[in-house]
Amino acid sequence: MAGPRADGQNVINEAALLESKTLRDSALERTDVLDRVKVLSLLPDGMHVTTAMVAAYFEVGLEAIKSLVKDHRVELEHNGYRLLTGEELRSFKDLSGLQSRTRSLALFSRRAVLNVAMLLRDSEVARQVRKYLLDMEYLARTRPVDNPVHRDAASPSLDDRIDQRIGHVLGRTVVPMFNALIETSSEHRQELIALRTGVQRIERKLQQHNARLQRLEGPRHWPLARFMAFIDAMSGREFEEHVAQLLRRDGCTAVVVRGGGGDRGVDITGRTPDGRHIAVQCKRFAPYVSVTSSHVQKFIGSAKVLYNADVALYVATCTFTRDAMTVAADGGITPVDRSRLAAWSRGTELSALR
Repeated sequence: MAGPRADGQNVINEAALLESKTLRDSALERTDVLDRVKVLSLLPDGMHVTTAMVAAYFEVGLEAIKSLVKDHRVELEHNGYRLLTGEELRSFKDLSGLQSRTRSLALFSRRAVLNVAMLLRDSEVARQVRKYLLDMEYLARTRPVDNPVHRDAASPSLDDRIDQRIGHVLGRTVVPMFNALIETSSEHRQELIALRTGVQRIERKLQQHNARLQRLEGPRHWPLARFMAFIDAMSGREFEEHVAQLLRRDGCTAVVVRGGGGDRGVDITGRTPDGRHIAVQCKRFAPYVSVTSSHVQKFIGSAKVLYNADVALYVATCTFTRDAMTVAADGGITPVDRSRLAAWSRGTELSALR
């Protein structure tokens, strides 16, 4: 972990994070820092934690978290905090396998946990998370721009990559700082608003330019860690669309995303290039969760019986247990775990589709 900077910028920015919602909002996408500081244990659904689990992560008492929620409930709810009761709670217990007799259950998403880290003052773990956030932002602004050796004529130039970095700094640092100043200033408010408008205009132009670069370069050329973080940040529907696009890329036809209440356990259907029926289950679990044999068993019934699939893919953002792998092999299911998904996403074809 990077140490504190000698210029005192960490101290100033940490205080700003604690006081400014605008600055906190600008950093909420970096949920990966939670596990860089300390592993965050998740509920069986792979997406949420309870109040007790949040308190354990930050090494504070339960009341400290409850008090923080009371003071900042609207902000936390905007970032994934929910209080489940009644039918919603019963449905969550059924889907997640959570065993509890409580009549209400507070859940935090990873984004909400990061939000807590930027609000919780009396926690060394929260302070380390804030420090890591600020160090990552500092490094992003000062690290030399990568210049890979192998580039074709359509690849972005060094100037293009500098433009990307400038756009990032404007959007994540300069504009939020203007927002924070405008919130607290009265004498120069109009001048600050005019300056912010000019900066936002430049940011929009750079975003349009960077959109063109994304079409030329694309996430598949990112470093592996960044690429998998990109996949982890997808919603369930976005992940299904990502897998569907991989199938189309590899020559599959009639690819349809069926994810939803009536999908009967299959998220995507289609045909291989040689005409065989495909059924796909997509599981966007946290990297620390594993697909179990029971998950695979349910999919076998859906894929083989209900959809009569010749090729059945179980695609997950995590690993499979040994029993799950055995059940998959016995049932004619092709497991695509996190590492295999990364290779497939970055250009390697699946042998099952050939």
